[in-house]
Amino acid sequence: MIYLDHAATTPMLPEAWEAMRPFATENFGNPASAHGAGRKARRALEDARERIALCLDASAEEVVFTSGATEANNLAIFGLAGSPPGHILSSPIEHPCVVEPLKQLAARGFTVEFLNANLSPQPPLRNGEGEPRLVVAMLVNHETGAITEYSVLSTQYSVLHCDAAQAVGKIPVSFRKLGATTLSLSAHKFGGPKGIGALLVKKGTHLIPQLFGGHQQQGRRPGTEPVALAVGMATALEIATRHYPPSHLGKGTEGLGERRDAFIERLRTLCPPLVVNSPADASPYILNVSFPGCRADVLLMKLDLAGIACSTGSACSSGSLLPSPVLQAMGVPEELLRSAMRFSFAASTTEAELEEAATRIAACVKQLRAD
Repeated sequence: MIYLDHAATTPMLPEAWEAMRPFATENFGNPASAHGAGRKARRALEDARERIALCLDASAEEVVFTSGATEANNLAIFGLAGSPPGHILSSPIEHPCVVEPLKQLAARGFTVEFLNANLSPQPPLRNGEGEPRLVVAMLVNHETGAITEYSVLSTQYSVLHCDAAQAVGKIPVSFRKLGATTLSLSAHKFGGPKGIGALLVKKGTHLIPQLFGGHQQQGRRPGTEPVALAVGMATALEIATRHYPPSHLGKGTEGLGERRDAFIERLRTLCPPLVVNSPADASPYILNVSFPGCRADVLLMKLDLAGIACSTGSACSSGSLLPSPVLQAMGVPEELLRSAMRFSFAASTTEAELEEAATRIAACVKQLRAD
């Protein structure tokens, strides 16, 4: 199998597994317990918190552990929005775990405005209703890899939530320089374990908790923290970010971008026509392309049988074999919408893998077009 679905999940790094295993077996204490086993777990937990903060140019007290980006996004959106009425801005190209909470807020009495989406998402502009209560915008789009220009957003709005699940561990992210109020991440997107993520919360931010029943994490997210998972996430993030300084904001791994571009050109040569839906300056980790004349759901099954793991869109979308809601919001024509595929890569994805993948993909595309 050639795995080209890293935006859905990544294989756990062996180093992360080795680091977390002792805290699932020998050192299994509850970090809230006062005895020696608990104190040992607490030290490991807080060490993981500090390591994660260092990787993302944040402070340790700004790191709140969650079960993943979905919980982190929900905690941020509901915790920052407060009580209705209020005006919230976002865009229709957000991930379902952002769009659905916003729909819930709309049902509660908030005015939620979903702005138009372009190929390269532009910052939302004020619509005359005054300063919005909250602006929600992702850093890297999960379908196309488009990167939002946060420097513009942070100068316009005072309360910003950033879904950075497809950015952290893949492109340089500085929480301090980004200007967001809160930022979500998920460990399994960069080689860490499933079941843990984090929400970064800027110092001084009033965040209304959504869970109750414990004192942990300043009461923002009560419950026993999963020490082993936190250690695994910290280890994976350190490995993922070791190639760039945390204070730098950039476009990502140049070598991967070159391999992705070569992959596109090989597909264009082997099975034209091909339409690239991702913008030219997208994250090198995500590529969205359409194969006119092919139904994406049928092509997905053929590629699976050919040993290519990819997707037609977000694994969390309702009915993940349906056309991408992001491409629909972008106004992609019906023929291209129905034939769109997402290929997503890791920094370790090799040129040889992509060459072989292009050969197999082209064979499947040609077969479908001939039928």
